[in-house]
Amino acid sequence: METRLKAWTGGLVLLGLAVGGGLLVSPQAQSQPPAAEPGVKAGAPQPKGSSKDVQAAEQPSKFVVTSPLTADVVVTQAYVGKLVSQARISISPLVSGFLEEIPVKEGQAVKKGEVLFKILPTSYQAKLDIELAEVKIAQLELDGVNKLFQNKTVSPNEVALSQAKLAKAQARAKLAEMELNFTTVRAPFDGIIGRLQMQPGSLAKQGDALTTLTDNSVMRVYFNVPEVRYFEYMAGHAQGKEDPQIELVLAGGSKLPSIGNLAVIEAQTDTGSIVFRADFPNVDRLLLHGQSGNVLLHQAVNNALVIPPQSTFEINDRRYVYVVGKDGVVHRRQISIQHEMDDYMVIRKGLDPSDRILVEGIRKVHDGDKVDSEFRKPEEVMPNLKKPAEK
Repeated sequence: METRLKAWTGGLVLLGLAVGGGLLVSPQAQSQPPAAEPGVKAGAPQPKGSSKDVQAAEQPSKFVVTSPLTADVVVTQAYVGKLVSQARISISPLVSGFLEEIPVKEGQAVKKGEVLFKILPTSYQAKLDIELAEVKIAQLELDGVNKLFQNKTVSPNEVALSQAKLAKAQARAKLAEMELNFTTVRAPFDGIIGRLQMQPGSLAKQGDALTTLTDNSVMRVYFNVPEVRYFEYMAGHAQGKEDPQIELVLAGGSKLPSIGNLAVIEAQTDTGSIVFRADFPNVDRLLLHGQSGNVLLHQAVNNALVIPPQSTFEINDRRYVYVVGKDGVVHRRQISIQHEMDDYMVIRKGLDPSDRILVEGIRKVHDGDKVDSEFRKPEEVMPNLKKPAEK
């Protein structure tokens, strides 16, 4: 009897566990909505296809690839330049004296031969008068000696001595005349007057700086070019290629309207770079001595192999690209860059026009990965490619 009671009781326990465990569900429980997902309010409508969207987002998208383009392009190289006037000198008197007159002003444009300074000429005029008198005396002595020589009263040596005295007196008179002329200081060329260092009445000694005279009609811009670019230029020059088009960018980013020409290449170097000089016509007188600017050298490169700059990456100062094979596997390849522009790079070696290189997502792949790629024409990837006709 006791055994039957235990068995009957155990059956009730099992039945209760089955009901509590959800094995037996009442019709009311079956009508309840399912539990909401984490982070979603209970009872809110679930987005349609949300699980499929998440799976699609997790799948990698297609990688964009392109091929190197062979084209005639314009390569621009920028260098910092220092502007120097075509001519700039210090105006100094060749004789000493008091400044009597200064008929020019600071910043005034003057012509060649125009009077800049006048030194009091009184003493120099007196000296010239004395020397001219000595010339007359020597001339009278020579005339008298010649008459005596005709009468055979004096020897030929006496005539020669009188002639030498006259020549000496004439030379001294010419020197005095030059010193008198030096009291008027004139402009040796067309230019602009600088700051006046003295005022009328000042004692100007020989060699003192009175002002500066600057010819800004043509400005010379000196800039340093690396040896590699120097050799490239010389090789192109030997092949008869045209000199690069040269522009000057001033402060604020404005460009000088006039185009410069390459004038001088210095024949020595101490710093590993070569000094070039470009001359620019200063038509509007915008350029001044001592200014600085950026020199832009535009050089046409024919049959250049170019790629977009975003397709490259750098490791230990070396440049690489990812080349995508026919099987879709990417391989890292080292390249050598000849010119680097904002919108494209000119390749020296490492790629062929038939290669396919990864343009986007280069930081999402590794060497040996297989990717699903989408090819785009290089013209689409590099829309701002600069052609020679667009200089």
